Amino acid sequence: MKISSLKILFSIFGLVFLLGTSCATPALRSAAYSSPPLESSRQDLMSLIQSEGFSIFRQEGLASWYGPGFYGRKTASGSRFKKEAFTCAHRSLSFGTRLVVKNLETGKSVEVLVNDRGPYVAPRILDLSYAAAREIGVLKTGVAKVEIKEVAKQDTRLSQLDLPSRNFSPLSE
Repeated sequence: MKISSLKILFSIFGLVFLLGTSCATPALRSAAYSSPPLESSRQDLMSLIQSEGFSIFRQEGLASWYGPGFYGRKTASGSRFKKEAFTCAHRSLSFGTRLVVKNLETGKSVEVLVNDRGPYVAPRILDLSYAAAREIGVLKTGVAKVEIKEVAKQDTRLSQLDLPSRNFSPLSE
């Protein structure tokens, strides 16, 4: 009889213990320990990326240029190719990605927009428009060793606001 009453006593104690621990609240943290809101952290990170010149994407390799025979034709993004536009073709980067392309031999650089696919000649990593190639000195050589870096994207929340397209200052009328 004693063993049976001990089993019941331990069972009741175990049940009370389980109920008590399942209802426990998490430990409180001091205000100094709590993490900042996610949006604030994102803004700080984007500011750091833009001010410190950090790059999201970086690649080195050979770049060539294209233009003759392509002027006015549709690119892979659907836009028309213009040899005087600062654009380029890359195999995998999203259309609309902004890149800084630096000629490692001359040290000259240019900012271009990815709007096409290519190059299709190995081991090249980038095809530049005529204007971009001229800017960094690739026209004469045809091919040059380059470094490409993605330009950090701007915070898109501003573009979602319905603001006038012209410069707007609330203080001026």
